[in-house]
Amino acid sequence: MAQIEQFAEPAVLARPHRWPPGDGVGVFHDVRQAMGWRAAPAGTLEARLAERYLSALAAADAGRQAPECRRPLFRYRCHTGVRPVQFALAGLHAHIAHDLVLAVVDTCRARDCEPAALEGEFERVGDLLALLEERIHDELMPGPDLLRIADPLTHLVSTWSLERAREAAWTAARVLRQLRGFPAAAEEFAERNDAGAGLVVRFLLTPCR
Repeated sequence: MAQIEQFAEPAVLARPHRWPPGDGVGVFHDVRQAMGWRAAPAGTLEARLAERYLSALAAADAGRQAPECRRPLFRYRCHTGVRPVQFALAGLHAHIAHDLVLAVVDTCRARDCEPAALEGEFERVGDLLALLEERIHDELMPGPDLLRIADPLTHLVSTWSLERAREAAWTAARVLRQLRGFPAAAEEFAERNDAGAGLVVRFLLTPCR
């Protein structure tokens, strides 16, 4: 089934996920869970964003292939050279560059509207993502003493921009929505967007110790 139409059942979405300590996939999930995504009203962009994210986890749990943007996370989830902050930012990028794009399209389809009608919701979701990024840095970034000997990590983390990722996601969602009358082109665009997100995720997971 086309990735732009994949969803998990509500019961699967509600099921909690647990991973052993140090699991890279669980690092982002735990931080995101602490932000209270379950409180989003059904049908909102925020709720559909959560659905897209949890559907990807459900697919992996069921042994199905995860979106390309998340494959590096599953591949390197136990790599001791990758820091928790890297896993969290990589998960955040996949959440924005893949999940958010498709969530915007999902919402437009459900409401029969164009992305412009969702700008307010998109900005509110963006504010939540900014808080999530702030929490990641506050809780997972090593302290100043450690950063003196971890300059590669500082450089790597500083190369990623939440604002740039959000802008790219908004543009991709608008293009994908415009392609709704051309299913083959829409699917190809979604796949290429997923692959591009995967390249950034893999870069963010470059071992730094």
